[in-house]
Parts: sequence; C-alpha cells; structure tokens
Amino acid sequence: MTLNPEDILKILLAVTAGGLIGIEREFRDKAAGFRTLIFICAGACLFTILSANLAPDTDPNRIAANIVTGVGFLGAGVILRDGGKVIGLTTAATIWLTAAVGMGIGGGEYLISGVMVLVAMIILWLFPFVENRIDNAHEVRKYEVICQADFSKIENLEKTFREFGLLIQNHSHIKCGEEMTCSWHASGSPSKHERLIRKLFEDTEIKELRS
Repeated sequence: MTLNPEDILKILLAVTAGGLIGIEREFRDKAAGFRTLIFICAGACLFTILSANLAPDTDPNRIAANIVTGVGFLGAGVILRDGGKVIGLTTAATIWLTAAVGMGIGGGEYLISGVMVLVAMIILWLFPFVENRIDNAHEVRKYEVICQADFSKIENLEKTFREFGLLIQNHSHIKCGEEMTCSWHASGSPSKHERLIRKLFEDTEIKELRS
C-alpha cells in the first residue's frame, strides 16, 4: 500500500482542526483539551479514510455509524454531576462535533468542515459572554431568614422581594416555638440581589440571615 498525498493532507488538516477547537477547551482547563481533541479529530478522519481504502465496495456508512457511537460513549465520560448541577455537557458536545469534523475531512468535505471549525470557534470563544449576561439577568439565590413568628412578617418580606424586582420561584416556612425560619428561592440580576441583602441587613426584626 502506497501513501496517498491527499490522505496525508487530510490527516494534517484534521490535526489542525482538532487543535484549533482544543485550544479553547485547554484554555478553560476542561477534561478534553488540546491533545485529546486532536486525537479525536485525527482518529475519526483516519477511520473514514480507511473505510474507503480498505473496503471500497462496502457501505462506508457502517464505519461512520460506529464512529458516532464510539464518540458518544467517550463524550458521556466527561459528563458529571456536581451538587445540583450537571457539568461537562459542552465538552461532550465539543468531542462529538470534533469527530464529525474529522469525518468530514476524511471524506474530502473540506469546505463544510472548515466552516464548521470556524462556527465552533465562534461559539466556544464568543458565546460564553452572551451566556453569562443571560445567566446574570436571572441569577437564582436562596434566602433563609430567622425571625419572630409572625405571618404578617412573611407578607412584608415577600413584598420587599417584589419591590426590588426579584421573582420568587418557591418558598417554605417553618415555625419553631416563638421563631420561624423562612426560605425563598428568588431570581433576578446580581444588582437587585445586592440591594435586597442590604435592605434585609437593616431589618432589626431579622435575627439571622443566610444568602
């Protein structure tokens, strides 16, 4: 078997594409970083090349389908639960996309693969700023207040939440003797939360505040 210059070019392009996508993941210190995504992209490219070279008379879609399945298991390994949050979804999706780019390069679809690398770079580098703005606009915080047991106090506190533009998502109230513990999950911008905390700190009827 002789080396095909075009196949070598495909591998080099796959290494470059995987490296470009991997730089961002490495910069953010993610589980699948620079070298990992290079291997994924180059590996998917090589499998695609071999599926055409070793078995030209068979359906190449079979190997492509197995690449998708294998990469899916690899991506699932980076998805973790951290407390009440699930992390690693973006990295898993990046692994999946990088393999698709490698397959595209291996199949000779250079233009669409290059466009996808560019789109991926824009999403990974620029979209987090947009995402952070959206998250900050609707930041959810938990407030826990201990004060004298008085139902009218609950109404006044919830009125204060609304006055500062915060949306109460859920709440609970527990009475223990002469005291009560009230909890709220409220959403709003960080500045609204900070103004509310200052207001609650000034309330002399509140014995304890957790936020």
